[in-house]
Amino acid sequence: MNEAPELEGALGISAVERDTGVAKDTLRVWERRYGFPAPMRDANGERLYPAAQVEKLRLVRRLLDQGRRPAKVVGADVEELRALIVEGEAGAGATPVPCPLLQYVRLHRSAELAAALRQALLRQGLQGFVADTIAPLNQAIGEAWMRGEIEVAEEHLYTEQVQNVLRAAIGAYAGTGAPPRVLLSTFPDEVHTLGLLMVEATLAPEGADCLSLGARTPIVDLREAAVGGGFDVVGLSFSAAYPWRQALDGLLELRAMLPASIAIWAGGAALKGRQKRLPGVRVVEDLADTLAALREWRAAAAD
Repeated sequence: MNEAPELEGALGISAVERDTGVAKDTLRVWERRYGFPAPMRDANGERLYPAAQVEKLRLVRRLLDQGRRPAKVVGADVEELRALIVEGEAGAGATPVPCPLLQYVRLHRSAELAAALRQALLRQGLQGFVADTIAPLNQAIGEAWMRGEIEVAEEHLYTEQVQNVLRAAIGAYAGTGAPPRVLLSTFPDEVHTLGLLMVEATLAPEGADCLSLGARTPIVDLREAAVGGGFDVVGLSFSAAYPWRQALDGLLELRAMLPASIAIWAGGAALKGRQKRLPGVRVVEDLADTLAALREWRAAAAD
């Protein structure tokens, strides 16, 4: 193959999804719509992404996390992307990082990280811990990852420890569930579930009864689980890398399949500013808005 030298170190599509957080279907959509990424093919016809394209995808993902739209950044060159990142970070200011948590991640000190997370949880309570420690730390981890300061393995270490602490804390509220019953999941091709766990941790202290199906649940299965399980709300999360048109189409399809008595709450960067496009769906802007959605639901149920 003429491109053999460039293929050295190239990644398959599954590895690129894990490395950049951009779903496989999103990569294919961008390839068709924007001409990037432009993968090569191995002897079996499978996509292979050179290292330079993976690095650019990391920059694109970082800009998506800042709130940029794919159409504005996917076609830009690397220097333009770096300039946009500097501009965005200068405008937003530095992410407040709960030290020394980020350092524990970088040094693979999982025991110290877990202990520090538990101590923060005890000081702040579950809702404060999610809003004031985990949310900013997620952003700091993402920024460090996009800059190449931490590797995928370190990001996975962080995610595992946070999930362990949150699940244990949520478990303390078992048996106290009250309406609404909330079913949590993501659509197929959305692999990120930490946001769902953060929502559950926000709702549990309010007495809401939550059940998470994890990631990648087909829409038909969501409908069957919600109706068959007697749920009041279906909650869905969409990261910045998820194609927003695909999210809108899926949400409208699910809305048409569910009875009007079952509410849909949907949040994440992909849906910012999309409320008007989603009749019958409550777009949740952030964790504080999750609590607002809960109050609205209970007030309507009491009428």
